[in-house]
Amino acid sequence: MNKHPFFSEKSKLYEMIADNPKLLSLLPRFGIRLGFGDHSVADVCQSNGISTRLFLLICEIYADNTALAHPSDLENADMDGLLPYLLASHRYYLDERFPHIEEHLCHIIAAAGTKYGNMLRHFYNEYKQEVEKHFKYEEDVVFPYIEALRHGQASPDFSINQFRDNHSNIEDTLEDMMNILIKYLPGDILPQERIEISTDIIELSADLISHSCIEDQILIPFVETLENRKP
Repeated sequence: MNKHPFFSEKSKLYEMIADNPKLLSLLPRFGIRLGFGDHSVADVCQSNGISTRLFLLICEIYADNTALAHPSDLENADMDGLLPYLLASHRYYLDERFPHIEEHLCHIIAAAGTKYGNMLRHFYNEYKQEVEKHFKYEEDVVFPYIEALRHGQASPDFSINQFRDNHSNIEDTLEDMMNILIKYLPGDILPQERIEISTDIIELSADLISHSCIEDQILIPFVETLENRKP
C-alpha cells in the first residue's frame, strides 16, 4: 500500500486528522474520544486497546478508496478489532446518519406536494431498506461465519466468495432521489434545506462506499487467508 506521509505510528493523530478531516468520523467507531492532545497514533491506539496497524490500514483505505492492501499489510495487523469496527460502523449509519437525514427529509417531503413527496419517500425508503438488508446479511450470516472460522469451526455451506458475489453497490438507488432534490423539485421549496440534505446524502454515500472498500480490501482477503488454513 502507498503510505500517506502522515499515516504512521509516530504521527500525531491530530495532524493526521487535520490533513484528512473525513477520518474524524472513524474515531467513535474505534471508541476513541476527543481530547487526545498531541499524542501519537500508536499512543492513542495503545491506550484504547486498538491494533495500531489495523487502525492505520483502515484509515488509509477510508481516505483513499483506490488504495490496495498488500498481503503483508494484513499479515502484520491484529484483526481482533475488525468485526467490532464494522459493527460499530453499522450502528453509526443506522442510529445516527439515517435519523439525521430523515429529520430534514420529512420537512421537504411535507413541502413538496403529493407527486414529488411520494417519490422522495419511496426512493429514500428503498435505499434505506437496501442498506439495512445488506447489514443484516453481514451480521446474521457473514460475521458469525468469520467468528466460527477464527475458532477453527469451518462451515461447508458458506464461503467468503458468496459474500463477494453478493456484495453489490448499495449506492445505485440514490440517483433518482438526488435528481428530484436537485433537478426537478421547484426551486422555491426549502432551497437551503435541500442543499444541506443533499450534502448529507452525498457524504453518507461516500462513507458507505469507503465502508465497502474496507470490506473488499481487508475483510475478504483476511477471511480468504483463514479459509486457506482449513485442514
